[in-house]
Amino acid sequence: MGLHERGSVTPTVSLAALLAGEKVEIQGANSLALTDYAEAIVSSGFPGILSTPARVRRGLLDAYLTRVVDRDLPDQGYEIRRPDTLRRWLRAYAASSSTTTAYSRLLDATTGGDTAQPAKTTTGAYRDHLSQLWLLDPVPGWTPSHNAIKQLRQAPKHQLADPALAARLLGLTASSLLSSAGAHLAGPLFESLATLGIRTMAQAAEANVGHLRTKSGEREVDLIVEGFDGHVVGIEVKLAPAVTDADVRHLLWLRDQMPDRVADLVVVTTGSVAYRRPDGIAVVPLALLGP
Repeated sequence: MGLHERGSVTPTVSLAALLAGEKVEIQGANSLALTDYAEAIVSSGFPGILSTPARVRRGLLDAYLTRVVDRDLPDQGYEIRRPDTLRRWLRAYAASSSTTTAYSRLLDATTGGDTAQPAKTTTGAYRDHLSQLWLLDPVPGWTPSHNAIKQLRQAPKHQLADPALAARLLGLTASSLLSSAGAHLAGPLFESLATLGIRTMAQAAEANVGHLRTKSGEREVDLIVEGFDGHVVGIEVKLAPAVTDADVRHLLWLRDQMPDRVADLVVVTTGSVAYRRPDGIAVVPLALLGP
């Protein structure tokens, strides 16, 4: 479940309405703080796990990951000769959440203490089988049709099915995410949490979700929600509660490139109030965004 489905806050901004270009009033307030979002990241969206005590929840998430390696993959007919290598690869993948890190670099990070590195074909098989099991749920590179944007990079953005799985693989808790030990992953895993919810909302609106990045890396938009009619909502995800002009520059560029197809633009934050900026971009706390 996405954050909007967990019942902690009632959303006030509809993604479907934004996608329809209705220019709805952006309003609403919530009391969730950064600590609450960190807790939401590690709590998981699995209904049977979410409501359990923290210690039990960690054990259930660990058991889920162990079952995938020890049972689900063999049941698919894929023999795991070196389970520790697969677990190292999963940790490397989790550490790359919300990035387009090349698979070759993930392979380098999988080298064990014995300096043995798995074959590229082996980790490719990991990727394929784990995607079939929906443990990996990467966001594809967005490929718009009939527009002037050129030189887009098609590499997927890495995501596990739930950010809590990434947190467990990396040994992160809500408190460590906000400490020096895990602060570098707080932003990427917040984006993972936002992506989980936005994908659910998009599915209800008959829309697809991708990400945009030019080959040069000069322009990128975290999430592109494209409706069945070709209209899009560009979304940037920011861990900070406040939004600056620098945070919206890629969204404004997207609108300049596709003025007839951009239905709305949004920055998702950890702030307390939803509002629309003078430049027309909606600023919406994640807790207030719903279907």
